[in-house]
Amino acid sequence: MAYTTDLVRNVALAGHGGSGKTTLFERLLYAGGVLAKPETVESGHTLSDSSPEEIERKISIHTTLAHIERNGKKINFFDTPGSSDFTGDVTLSFRASESALLAVDGQAGVQIETVKLWRNLETRKKPRGFVITKLDNERADFEAALRDIKEKFKADPVPLTIPMGAGAGFKGVIDVLAGKAYLAQADAPEKEAPVPQEFEAALAQARERLMEAAAEGSDALMEKYLESMELSPEDTAQGLAGAFAANKVVPAFASAALKNAGLLPLLDLAARVFPSPMGASDVVVDSAGAQQDLSVDPAKPFAGLVIKTSYDQFSGKLSWIKVITGKLGADSEFVNVKENKKERVSKLYTCQGKKLEEVRELAAGDIGIITKSQSLKTNDTAAAADTGLHFLPLRLPEPVHSIAVNAAAKKDDVKLGEFLARAAEEDLTFRYNFNAETKETVISGMGELQISIILDKVKAQQKIDVETRVPRVAYRETITKKAGAEYTHKKQTGGHGQYGKVVLEIAPLPRGGGYQFVNAIFGGAIPKNYIPGVEKGVIEGMSRGVMAQYPVVDVEVKIVDGKYHPVDSSELSFKLAARNAFREAMRQANPTLLEPVMHLTVWVEDRYLGDVMSDLSGKRGRILGQDSTGGIAEIRAEVPQAELLRYSIDLRSITSGTGSFSVEFDHYAPIAGRIADDVIKAAEAFRIEESEE
Repeated sequence: MAYTTDLVRNVALAGHGGSGKTTLFERLLYAGGVLAKPETVESGHTLSDSSPEEIERKISIHTTLAHIERNGKKINFFDTPGSSDFTGDVTLSFRASESALLAVDGQAGVQIETVKLWRNLETRKKPRGFVITKLDNERADFEAALRDIKEKFKADPVPLTIPMGAGAGFKGVIDVLAGKAYLAQADAPEKEAPVPQEFEAALAQARERLMEAAAEGSDALMEKYLESMELSPEDTAQGLAGAFAANKVVPAFASAALKNAGLLPLLDLAARVFPSPMGASDVVVDSAGAQQDLSVDPAKPFAGLVIKTSYDQFSGKLSWIKVITGKLGADSEFVNVKENKKERVSKLYTCQGKKLEEVRELAAGDIGIITKSQSLKTNDTAAAADTGLHFLPLRLPEPVHSIAVNAAAKKDDVKLGEFLARAAEEDLTFRYNFNAETKETVISGMGELQISIILDKVKAQQKIDVETRVPRVAYRETITKKAGAEYTHKKQTGGHGQYGKVVLEIAPLPRGGGYQFVNAIFGGAIPKNYIPGVEKGVIEGMSRGVMAQYPVVDVEVKIVDGKYHPVDSSELSFKLAARNAFREAMRQANPTLLEPVMHLTVWVEDRYLGDVMSDLSGKRGRILGQDSTGGIAEIRAEVPQAELLRYSIDLRSITSGTGSFSVEFDHYAPIAGRIADDVIKAAEAFRIEESEE
């Protein structure tokens, strides 16, 4: 069946690891008729967690897409990973969806990843709601979870469904809008029934709250509600849809997925009040870098964004694409704007997990898959014609954990590189590159778990043994005072000789000043045609400092005098003279080592705050500030990179696996004393090791 834009709903399911997203996703598909029989995460046979690594670890690692047809609507659901190690897939799901549902464990309440997800959605101004899960567990409390949400996010969630009982006494849920009860049945879809008398008061109270929220949807509805203090179910649904799309209301749902409770009303309400792509927009960039909004519009020519790249052993390369304007049909052509290449779509698919379903076309706002594209990659723009516009790339967090790798057997280096390059194409939060400065192949990701899984796949799929180690830090050298030096390069062999004399003055620049070259030659002491050779020699001299042979930064170099020979001088002569003059001047300019300092943000439960702060102090960290909201602390600090190379492991140990962090480069700072001595010794040992290979 072909769905027009107004009939599509795109919803991202997200939440802290263990909050029940995959179980909810599986049971929604069962309730919606997609699955004949639901499976459990423990069985290893859920539609969502289907890869070997997901089955082994019993966690979601990759985003899964599936759709449910409900009341004439097509609801695309993304099941996203809960671990911060796989946040890239969550980001792409948020970008591709018009709304999100955050799963909150009915017993544990709001957890750290939920806080970070909320902030992500807040930045995007994305409509969002909550599903309170596992309400059949002992000590689960729907109202307490709502209070926790209100406290932590300063948002007042509006229940669209409410539970009947809790824990062992949980019976099912009530659809507040429809005024119907749904009784839980462990081995069958929930059963519709009249609302039990004991819950009529709770329903009346929830319905009043729902009408108040719906009145926020428009001025006309607010006026109507204030006049009669009543709205019809149709008006309430209309108002909720408008208020939710405008981010004025945060809906909440009650559920106990393993008992098939809270699923059918959630699907009904998603079809009825969740926003369609109509009216939504994405950001495009023109050739000059200017940004503008592009509305989802079925009437315009085709344009779509590749939101994800994955590989399937049977279907090959899969390009997940969201259609923003026009429609994409099978047997059609488009242009990959980034590569300026034409491609032809022979077949087009939607999917139910790993199962591909062939379709004839996708309307604006819908999401599908193109197989075996030669050029498409994540973030690429596909369009009917190259208009000079491309979609703004996904905003992804920077990797926080890095290790250096190499194949145990040299013959496997190329094969290892090819596999890691493909892994980086599938997940843009995973980076793979060769660091020419430290002469290491370094892989980086969002955490130890993400990298461990990729290396396990290398061994299992490619039969390659990989050696790992902590990567070397890219230090720098600079100077702290002015100095000068001269050097004469003189060499006589048969025929023309080599001659060039250079007098340099160097001075420190502010941190981040980089490098400045000043030509202060007067009177033709060095002809102009040799000055480029002088600068080349300076740059060559700066490539290896005099302390530990790290690159030199933040220096002004002035050429003030020199001498040339009309026959023996050349650009090469002056380059060699300048290189040696610079190094001699640097020795006299009180050189010092610089280390990279990172800006670190850590999220932990308040009970771990003291331990984390103490650990950061021991890592030479400087605390910049902290905030605490609803039991979750955010710590901001500056910490040397050398102290953070294993921080994902350290923080996991300190916080029993509950903490998370982000890190990005901030600046270089001087080091001296024992720390500098150790860096110099390590650099010398590396050079000796390298020369012996």
